[in-house]
Order: sequence, then structure tokens, then C-alpha cells
Amino acid sequence: QVQLVESGGGLVQAGGSLRLSCEASGRTFSSYVMGWFRQAPGKEREFVGSISWRGDNTYYTDYAASVKGRFTVSRDNAKNTLYLQMNSLKPEDTAVYYCAAVGTFTRATMRLPSQYTYWGQGTQVTVSS
Repeated sequence: QVQLVESGGGLVQAGGSLRLSCEASGRTFSSYVMGWFRQAPGKEREFVGSISWRGDNTYYTDYAASVKGRFTVSRDNAKNTLYLQMNSLKPEDTAVYYCAAVGTFTRATMRLPSQYTYWGQGTQVTVSS
């Protein structure tokens, strides 16, 4: 069983930055595929970014087109923590942000919520114009 706890959300002005954290329990965190998703009111949950282990010390990151170049997904395996650095925030980035995990080794793109097993409770990010 893996438990995920997000933190770092809040209110920020457009153009500002926030860093979200997701602390995970479990001893095999380093091999888990980790993802960030978000859900705005009245909308479906959507993919933001993911990070997947490729073997040795290599990780692959993937991003939604809407955040590529502004958001960065990273992980600190020693701290069992996943991060989402968000820069140049826009009002349309306003949503509840969730981290997700699945214990699988894969080279597939992991952009669907159904591909993940474990979810955090979410943290609110509000970007004012």
C-alpha cells in the first residue's frame, strides 16, 4: 500500500510560481511511475506531467502541451518525494492538483488517470489575474 500526501498549494498571482510536493510512503518509491494531474470545477481530471524510471539512474519525464516549458516534474528518492515546480502560472492553471503513483516498469506514456493505482487527496492551486 502506498500513501501520497500533497502540499504546497495556495493562491498566487498570474506570472508567479509555486512548488507542489507529494510525499509517498513505501520502500520502492524509486521505481514507481509518478504523475501529476489536475481537476478544475466542472471539468475532467487531466494529465499534467509524469516521471518514469528507465533503469539505472535514468528517468523519463512527460508533460501535457499546456504546461510544457512552464512546469517541471522531479523526484527525490531519498526523501520519497515528488515535486511539481510551476512557473509562469496562468489563471487557467487554477485547479485541484493530485499526485498519483503506480508500481510498474513501463515505457508507455502514462497520461490516463486509469493507469494509476494510488492517489493523494489533492491540493488547491488558485491563480488570480
